[in-house]
Order: sequence, then structure tokens, then C-alpha cells
Amino acid sequence: MTETVRVWDPLLRLFHWALVISFAVAWLSSEESQGLHELAGYVVAGLLAFRLVWGLVGGRYARFSQFLRGPVTTLAYLRDMVTGREKRHIGHNPAGAAMIVALVLSLSATAYTGWLMADQTRIALVPQIVTMAHADEDGEYGEYREYGESGGGSAGDLHEVFANLTLLLVALHVGGVVLASIRHKENLARAMVTGRKRAAEPGDIA
Repeated sequence: MTETVRVWDPLLRLFHWALVISFAVAWLSSEESQGLHELAGYVVAGLLAFRLVWGLVGGRYARFSQFLRGPVTTLAYLRDMVTGREKRHIGHNPAGAAMIVALVLSLSATAYTGWLMADQTRIALVPQIVTMAHADEDGEYGEYREYGESGGGSAGDLHEVFANLTLLLVALHVGGVVLASIRHKENLARAMVTGRKRAAEPGDIA
């Protein structure tokens, strides 16, 4: 029987799948139900806040200090992936770590711009570079885009951009999980359910 070790703690697993469900609900309800869409967005924001805290005080493999790597290490790992020589990591590998950072940033931006859209008075909180771009030729701001409208508006446009970017990152993340699962002969999605992975073997990075 293959020896396994616990890697992902229960709270991290709950966070992961709750975020998956919340983002899916937000995406699917964006054109159908404003209330459900906003609720899912707030859940996403709360989950992200939890992840930032858990990345500092959580279990070993949940902590940012355990898996975050610099660009040189990350690029070297990506080169190894291209040639099929990447090492197996018990926790997040450098590419996965970079994806986590990208997803947190993209989801945060999506949630923030969605929050701005919920109340047009909040548009004043948009960074100056964005508000300037939204001004018309006379320096006056154009009509704010309410939820669900197809018109222009910096917050609405940015919300859509970040939402689409997040969807793209999710697709890349799923592709990376599938590739790593095949390369290292272990089901990484199942590991995020059970919390357990195959124990480290010679050459693996624990």
C-alpha cells in the first residue's frame, strides 16, 4: 500500500472548494440575479481575506513562506516543465504558487470593482488613473454603469476584464493540475478533497 502524508489541512480544503463554488455562482448569476451575484462576490472577498490570514498562521503547506518563490526559481521550474524534468513538490510547486498569487490578485480586483458597481457613489474610491481615463473630453465623468447595463463605465468595464482574466487563470490552473497529476501519477484534485498525497520519494521536494 502506498504511504501517504497529510498535506492540506481541513480549513484550506474548505477554502479551496468554497472559492470554486462561489466564483462559479458569481459567474453564472452575473446576467440573471444581481442579489445572488453580489452575495457570491462578498463570499469570495471574505474567503480571500481568510486565505491571506491563513497564509501567515495556517499549517505548514498553507503558509506563503513555504511555497512562494522568486521569478528566477519559477521560470526555471517552467522550463523544466517544458522538457518534462520538473521535480515533484509535496506542497505547491513554484508554478502553482505563482498561479495562487495571480488568482488572489485577479479575484481581489474582480471583487473590488464589483463592490464599486453596487453603489455609484463608491466610484470616487477608484484610483485616479482609472477615473481620469473615464472622464470625457470636458473633464466630466460619463454616466456610471449600473449593474447589468450594457453601457460604458470604468468600474463595470474593469469588473468584466478582471472576471474574464480570472476565468482564464482558472482554466490555466486546471490545466496545470491535470498535467502535474499525469506527470507525477497522483490525483491532485482528490488530494485537495482528502488532504493527503503520496509520501515524498527520492528527488521529491518536501
